[in-house]
Amino acid sequence: MSQEKLAKEIVELVGGEKNVESLVHCATRLRFVLKDDAKADKAKLEKTEGIIAVKENGGQFQVVVGNKVPEVYSAIGQISNILDDSTDKEKPRKAAKGLGGIIDIISSIFAPLLGVMAGAGILKGLLLIASNIGWLETTETTYTILYAAADSLFYFLPLLLAVTTARKFQGNMFVAMTIAGALIYPSIVALKSEGTPTDFFGIPVILMNYSSTVIPIILAVIVMSKLEKFFNKTLHDSVKNFVTPLFLLVIMVPLTLLVFGPFGVYVGNGIAAGLVAAFGFSPLLAGAVMGASWQLLVIFGIHWGLIPVFINNVAVYGQDGVKPAATASIFAQTGAAFGVMLKTKNKKLKTLAGSSTLTALFGITEPAIYGVTLPLKRPFIAGVIGGAVGGAIIGQAGTLAFASGAPGLLTLPIFYGPGGQGFPGLILGIVVSFVVSAVLTYIMGFKDPVEEEIKTESTTSDQQSVRVTNASDEIVFSPIEGTIVELSEVPDPAFASGAMGKGIAIEPTVGRVVAPFDGTVTVAFKKKHALAVVSDTGAEILVHVGVDTVKLDGQHFVSHIKEGDRVQAGDLLLEFDIAQIKAAGYHTVTPIIVTNSANYEEVIPQATGQVSSQELLLKLSSGNVQEQK
Repeated sequence: MSQEKLAKEIVELVGGEKNVESLVHCATRLRFVLKDDAKADKAKLEKTEGIIAVKENGGQFQVVVGNKVPEVYSAIGQISNILDDSTDKEKPRKAAKGLGGIIDIISSIFAPLLGVMAGAGILKGLLLIASNIGWLETTETTYTILYAAADSLFYFLPLLLAVTTARKFQGNMFVAMTIAGALIYPSIVALKSEGTPTDFFGIPVILMNYSSTVIPIILAVIVMSKLEKFFNKTLHDSVKNFVTPLFLLVIMVPLTLLVFGPFGVYVGNGIAAGLVAAFGFSPLLAGAVMGASWQLLVIFGIHWGLIPVFINNVAVYGQDGVKPAATASIFAQTGAAFGVMLKTKNKKLKTLAGSSTLTALFGITEPAIYGVTLPLKRPFIAGVIGGAVGGAIIGQAGTLAFASGAPGLLTLPIFYGPGGQGFPGLILGIVVSFVVSAVLTYIMGFKDPVEEEIKTESTTSDQQSVRVTNASDEIVFSPIEGTIVELSEVPDPAFASGAMGKGIAIEPTVGRVVAPFDGTVTVAFKKKHALAVVSDTGAEILVHVGVDTVKLDGQHFVSHIKEGDRVQAGDLLLEFDIAQIKAAGYHTVTPIIVTNSANYEEVIPQATGQVSSQELLLKLSSGNVQEQK
């Protein structure tokens, strides 16, 4: 699917352009803030080709599309006005409160910068390596030029944060940038560096170094956006376009230098000092906790609360000792996905796990987590354990990060500091986290789905011993009314190939499934799309309504049974809505499979064309056959 087509479908399924209050993106996700979440069709989005997962966290409606997110984001900008800051907006929805609101604010402010921040961080790390091993001298002009490219983002970070914060709070981004520029204006910087006593109309000003800071400008722009709305409502239309910016500059620049600046710097340094102290108290334990929990924090979006701390540590101290342990969590989930790839016998899952492993190695773990480890549960747990082990090693080694960037193979240079201290511990930690997670995944195992996510007792009997048995003749009555279809014509290879067993299929005209004989219900799938019944004489029948209908998650189905129920021929087992299933885009052709057909000499269809419920459908011919046990 082209990026333009995918962008169009996404916009439509989130409720249309008018339902979008704002949109930003990070490394893998489109992060929408919607006016009404109920208007978004999450189920259809999850089924759309090109979309890995859909999550609702921190007041955001997040659509995970993987590495192609910049192209999809750009395509949305081309087909809509969602990215146009000048577009008149309808009344925005009420902002999220509490932790969700804080996470929404932080992610909206920092997500647009993560890509360039990672690129600059990698370059900074490579320059550190080059200078440490003697490839480049720090006095060379080549080094100076490249270092300027790597460091400019961090030096002028308040300017960039002014833009993203203004967008989030619908303030004038040019006024916001001007306020940020005043904080790092050369004459202000000179006052600080020279130690000149400074006051504003007699009020003492505590000057700080605002280059690379995070919290001061965010606080300033939030307050600025509130004042801007007040002045725009109060002032006459003929003067507000230039008087409002005047008032904002006169008020906000001194206020930031007097209050928000010192407060923000002290708060940021305090939080950073607390985390550093935790690693100082027990680096092994702190590293284990960070390695185990980082991907859990990512799933719930809570990790955004720590990203400003990482950035602040690098900006203020030139290094960060908290972030490295999180790298173990990345490689642990990568190892878990690799373990799934090695163990699964499902071709689709093996392909997905393999591609997700490759992507995760470069720091993009969403496909691995949402597509592989988390749905299978045990592999995700294995990844948490592996992350804890690797994080403990990294924490104990005292590894430091010297620049910002998402952890992955390409960003390993950001952890290489003077003399390479702690870097070997990082390499050992990520290797151990990968191997431990992969091995645990393989040993612990998981529910390995077959192509239709069906696994009955009969399909687990392969690789067991063989014995000879005499099977009795059986007759199977039709459990469904409809039109007979050859099993080979079912649009699913698992059934059409006979891999699940011999049988027949029916295109239903009535949405009812009844018992094909007297017997016992052995499988009643939670998603209600299929069931299995064994007759009193041993015939095992699987009835699977439709193709891929497991994805409906039980919608349009009503089950009347549970496992272990005794049934008589003709008893109602299941009802389903044919029209709704077709409207959702699924085939309703229903395979009826003799899952232990190896026990019978022949499985002979007894009906053609139209068949009624409880009409003779199959004859299972007896004979001396080999039974797989």
